[in-house]
Amino acid sequence: MLLEFDDQAGLIRDRSLLDPNHVVSENRIVGRDSQLQEVTKMLRVALGDNRPPNLFLYGPSGTGKSLITKAVCKNISQICEKRDLRFGTIEVNCQDLDTLGVAIYELACEAATEANSEVTVPKHGVATKEKWDELYRIINENFDSAVFVLDELDMLVGRRDKQEPAFSRLLYQLSRAGANNDLTAHISVVAISNDTKMMESVGSRALSSFTPEDVHFDDYDANQLQSILRRRQDAFFENVVDDDVIPLVAAFAAQTHGDARKAIDLIRVAGELAEREGDDRVREVHVREAQNKVEKNRVLEVVRGISTQKKLCLYATAAVASETDDETARSTTGYRVYQFLTESIGADQYHQETYVNKMKEMTTYSLVDFERRSHGPSSGMFLEFQFAERPETILETLQEDSRIDMVSREEVESVVKAQIRSDS
Repeated sequence: MLLEFDDQAGLIRDRSLLDPNHVVSENRIVGRDSQLQEVTKMLRVALGDNRPPNLFLYGPSGTGKSLITKAVCKNISQICEKRDLRFGTIEVNCQDLDTLGVAIYELACEAATEANSEVTVPKHGVATKEKWDELYRIINENFDSAVFVLDELDMLVGRRDKQEPAFSRLLYQLSRAGANNDLTAHISVVAISNDTKMMESVGSRALSSFTPEDVHFDDYDANQLQSILRRRQDAFFENVVDDDVIPLVAAFAAQTHGDARKAIDLIRVAGELAEREGDDRVREVHVREAQNKVEKNRVLEVVRGISTQKKLCLYATAAVASETDDETARSTTGYRVYQFLTESIGADQYHQETYVNKMKEMTTYSLVDFERRSHGPSSGMFLEFQFAERPETILETLQEDSRIDMVSREEVESVVKAQIRSDS
């Protein structure tokens, strides 16, 4: 079977270009000219053996924040090498780091990898200060300047009994290290977050020492997404992608908040489906199949491991979003539908505050986002939830749970419509 596949004519020539995390050359970066210039201007001072300013890059997921930072740092590293300057990029994604100590150790590991060195302290069983000292040692011995790239920094919350989140303490320590003479190398911190209000949660001490330059990234529109995909079309062999494929992929991605990662991932899956089916071209039908597969796989991955109560919260909120014009759901309406669901299947019922907190937790899976809203003094404040995937996909996936499937979709739709009418 392996040899048969090897003999089959493939459609994808360079799979790295269809990897959303692959660092592409600047000529493939589209729709981010101003952000690219800003980040370049501020980080390029490292070329003169000076300390670049700290940066805060914020905006929705998949809008080029990490890509541009990596591309600029890669270029700086190449030039520094020619000038005999030791420049390092120490990048960590904070999504899966649960404590400050783990984050520091991960930074030390990344710094050691960048320097072809080794970490000499264990991950557990030593004081946090020893991990800091090890990180400083690696940086001082191997680099003249370094940029710490902290992706999805807002996810590093740490222990809940602490007065300020772990990401605040991390920013404070890193930005003070030079002033305290812990670091002789010039360092800059690039904090990246999808949460535009993350800096409001940073403590006053950390904020006064971090003092970043802000760079905002907004959603890509459908035309920009098309341009991004056309710059990567040479990932496929010539003339194997139908003309309507890229516009359709861009349209799907634009519907889910203009996420370029999703657009690139979607066209890759479409190409792989076409290959598996033995087709000689990537066609519109493959894109539609890929869209269903990508959405369902992602939602399945998330919901498979969550509790029944969280599923009920999510199902109720998605049911409301599926019936609104802009596919958003008010927390007040979602809670009333949640009450109906729990009563229908005889499940325990959370208070509204707990329901809201459970929905907020869903943001850590990048499945939903929310904003505080008010429709005038009489309506009060509420949260408005919006989904990263189509609400219909979430509903279909959650119905695979036998308890949720006990309540008919028609009955839920009827309740949702009645609640939406009462809110209008």
